[in-house]
Amino acid sequence: MTDQEMKTLLKAQQGELDAVLMYKALSEAVRDEKDKKTFMQLSSEEGHHASIFKGLTNTVLKPRKTLATFVPMAYKLIGKKKLYPIIAKFEYDAVNTYMPVVERFPEVESVKNDEKRHGDTVLALLE
Repeated sequence: MTDQEMKTLLKAQQGELDAVLMYKALSEAVRDEKDKKTFMQLSSEEGHHASIFKGLTNTVLKPRKTLATFVPMAYKLIGKKKLYPIIAKFEYDAVNTYMPVVERFPEVESVKNDEKRHGDTVLALLE
């Protein structure tokens, strides 16, 4: 594994861990029951993704609470119509982050596909 691949995988692992806490916190902040259930499901899936990356990096990372603190506050301040597209963009950006390592690490393909679906799922909550 190259240094750049390790750097990408560690960044991905950290992002997935942070997303677990963010979606869990967001599920506790939102009012809509469908949104709550969706965010709990996304939190669970992000945890699975983090474990895939941990298997590749053999590194234990701790989730950072920054997004878990900021995103629920943003929900209360700007509302879901403005916040959810921002969250979806982060999910879509992850797809591009994972692209360079998919060929060498095929298990990342399913994670990449899930991130696209996560972005679509969050946007669908606005319909």
